[in-house]
Amino acid sequence: MSQTNENDSTLAGASDFVDGEASLEAAEGGCRALVLLWSRDEPERVGEACIIPRRRQGATFTLGRARSPGEDGALPLLFNRLRPFESSEGGPLHAAQVSRRHLRLRVVRGELEVEHPGRGALAINGARAGGAATVKEGDIIESVGRFMLLVGRRPTSWPEQPRFAEAFPFGRADASGIVGESQATWVLRRQIVFAAGRSAPALIHGASGCGKELVVQAIHRSSRLDGRPLVARNAATLPESLIDAELFGNLKNYPNPGMPERLGLLGDADGTSLFLDEIGELPQAMQAHLLRVMDSGEYQRLGESRRRVTTARLLGATNRELAELKHDLLARFTHRVFVCGLEERREDIMLIARHLMCSFAAEDPAIRDAFFVGDEPRFAPSFVHRLVRGRYTTHVRELTEMLWRSVAASTGSRLEAPPGDPLPAERKEPEPRAMVEIKSLTREQVIEALERCEGVRERAWRELGLRSRHQLKRLLKRFEIA
Repeated sequence: MSQTNENDSTLAGASDFVDGEASLEAAEGGCRALVLLWSRDEPERVGEACIIPRRRQGATFTLGRARSPGEDGALPLLFNRLRPFESSEGGPLHAAQVSRRHLRLRVVRGELEVEHPGRGALAINGARAGGAATVKEGDIIESVGRFMLLVGRRPTSWPEQPRFAEAFPFGRADASGIVGESQATWVLRRQIVFAAGRSAPALIHGASGCGKELVVQAIHRSSRLDGRPLVARNAATLPESLIDAELFGNLKNYPNPGMPERLGLLGDADGTSLFLDEIGELPQAMQAHLLRVMDSGEYQRLGESRRRVTTARLLGATNRELAELKHDLLARFTHRVFVCGLEERREDIMLIARHLMCSFAAEDPAIRDAFFVGDEPRFAPSFVHRLVRGRYTTHVRELTEMLWRSVAASTGSRLEAPPGDPLPAERKEPEPRAMVEIKSLTREQVIEALERCEGVRERAWRELGLRSRHQLKRLLKRFEIA
């Protein structure tokens, strides 16, 4: 593990703050970061981030090939492969087509301004910018034809003590197949490790297609039950009249003549994990049948008087709102792991797209021949913009489908946006309100904003006029809004 060192002439890490500004950044969820989404000449560096500390008012930074301050004292930003437990320096950009001070950035009254004194043109969210432009979290800064950056955040506490034991290359899939270097993905990995180390029932919830089954497999693989088969069943496919027999088993010829004897899912999963996908699709009356076995492991096969005990650990997954589950079933899921959608970890989208394209190419060498340079797929910048700024309903499933459609439709050496209307519509941010005091907002106002923004919190906090998503989280906790 290596950690970058800072000096007075470069900004490579996340700890270069002064007094009050540092505490403000910590309170608001960390510091600004520019995450590399796409580079024409250095695609292997996608996912690297440079940190923009809040310094004195009017602080000026540059981004490009320079490593030393300019004559005006502007400090160069350096990219890092930043993780919760390590930070290895990637340095400045290296491509010859990038100027030494390609972008100039200034912090003005807490806002970030960017201008493009170097070669080429500047675009913000796909629209050309003639001069300096103010950018906010979630915006895409593009040096047209050269590279793209996403304005995001990184915690001030990174790096910290290691909590994830298995090493894997930056930007690639971990041992469980999970891809991403965003804060949200590392929080998910930490939740997986925590849940895996315990034996109580765990519920994995999130939108359709966000990767809940992958998380379940990761929990099982990382637990003491690794090496034993995971018993899995989609609860939505259980016939209502046979749910008890499917779950608990039955004696021969019971409840109907000719019925074979079955151990049931709980019997099959004794000594390992039982995964019930779409557990929220079970009728609530049937959800109640699981309560005793979740409490004590006791159950009865149909037609049998004696009680049995299973050591199966129950793992459930649902894309329903948690309030839709039977409340006493939900209460028995001691551990709950939320898997966020792509819109909440947009800086990971191109890493996931690269991973998917590599899996396509492993099965079809013609794809590698057509769209890869070495191990890196080539994306048209317009396609990158649409992928990252898009709105998703089935998340990674939808991303996979779009990539296949692009492979089929692209005729050049780069993956282009497919024709027609299969791409998610570019998300439209609500018009920002003037900044408000958090204490002035009511529960009804927060709920109404979430409804207007279709539950997307990244949009809702701006709609409410808050300073950050973390203020919204505090409001949700205060008002007990799930």
